Amino acid sequence: MKPISIITGGGSGMGLATAKVLGMSDYIIIVGRTQKKLTNALQELQQMGIEAETFACDISDRNSVNKLFAHAKRIGKIRSVIHAAGMSPNMGDAKTIMEVNALGTININNACFEALENGACIVDVSSMAGNIAPQIILPRLSYKYSHIDTKKFMRKMMRRVNLFPKKLKSEVAYAISKNFVTWFALSDAARFGAKGIRVVCVSPGMFDTPMGALEQEEAEKYIRKYAAVKRMGDVDEIANLLAFCVSDKTPYLTGVDIICDGGCIAGRKVK
Repeated sequence: MKPISIITGGGSGMGLATAKVLGMSDYIIIVGRTQKKLTNALQELQQMGIEAETFACDISDRNSVNKLFAHAKRIGKIRSVIHAAGMSPNMGDAKTIMEVNALGTININNACFEALENGACIVDVSSMAGNIAPQIILPRLSYKYSHIDTKKFMRKMMRRVNLFPKKLKSEVAYAISKNFVTWFALSDAARFGAKGIRVVCVSPGMFDTPMGALEQEEAEKYIRKYAAVKRMGDVDEIANLLAFCVSDKTPYLTGVDIICDGGCIAGRKVK
């Protein structure tokens, strides 16, 4: 049996592109909320000769995530988890964004801790937005509750979001949630390291994906102003990075956030 790679958000965009790369060597489980979207993605993979299956899962629900990992373990050994699922500000209200991005990452990583074995790797996909969020809006002192009491953690996150006007809440929730994803991945490195498991965070910039298309006009303005590479990223470029991070070529890579943004953040710093 091939090693198993689980890819959340595998129905499109970065997740599907990564499935096509990892599928050359691994058995792929693509995960998402909508079965129809997953079915279409599965057909693409199978046409390429990739062995794969789908699993519909609500990552904001720990029970749903537990079922995913129990199913994967019945099949074989999980080699990697690419957690690429997430919601942008245009995809939902502030509470839903926080539940999917922040709570979803907590659920995935905690389930991984129970299910993965020595030599495995998790990549939590964050965002450039988490790295450029104004520090004043970030409730970073409350992030620690994610390891203690997830309900209290969520209350504290939403309490901060609710300080802002309604029209800004989704954007603030997105920025906080992605900043948290980076923090959580890095904070998990030592815990997982004790079991011989690596945890890496990758923070993409602006990529040509269905999610990216929702904010393409604003993204292009940002790129023109700050980026070193004056274009949106191609999904294959980020897919190859994600696949490399979980490969056996990077056994010393853990506890780090890799920013892949065409130089946008660097451009902001020198302006």
